[in-house]
Amino acid sequence: MRVALAADHGGAALKDELIPRLADAGHEIVDLGGDGSDPDDDYPKFARRAGEAVRGGQVERAIVVCGSGVGAAIAANKLRGIRAGVAHDTYSAHQGVEHDDMNVLCLGARVIGSALATELAITFLAARYRDEGRFRRRVAEVAAIEDAEMGPTPADLGALPAEGSRPR
Repeated sequence: MRVALAADHGGAALKDELIPRLADAGHEIVDLGGDGSDPDDDYPKFARRAGEAVRGGQVERAIVVCGSGVGAAIAANKLRGIRAGVAHDTYSAHQGVEHDDMNVLCLGARVIGSALATELAITFLAARYRDEGRFRRRVAEVAAIEDAEMGPTPADLGALPAEGSRPR
């Protein structure tokens, strides 16, 4: 799977440990930055990069690492179509994908070690969304909340008459 990894200053070291481990597991890695050298490299920038890569189709999924994972999840979830979650246990890492169609995993470098982070990442990437019944309904309900809060998508706007035009 083609997967993006990104990290703020607090998660860069763990991200750098994950990259070769996930590559060894057969994944194609896109490193979206965060080398830890700048203490002002904060999670919103990297969560956005990762979410945009997923949304734009450059990668299938993304992993963002910050201090707790929480800030990265909050920031990534501000992007339309992104379903980010924090997981510090394997059940959440796979269930978030299987039931909730999670496409961005957020990890806390100050909460878990590299062995568990690797296990969580591999579990997340191996999981598949169960596109059926209650799961499909729930994901649609979340998308409806997103649409109500964020307004029409750019594609929806393209279907509207151009500004200044009048209906005939």
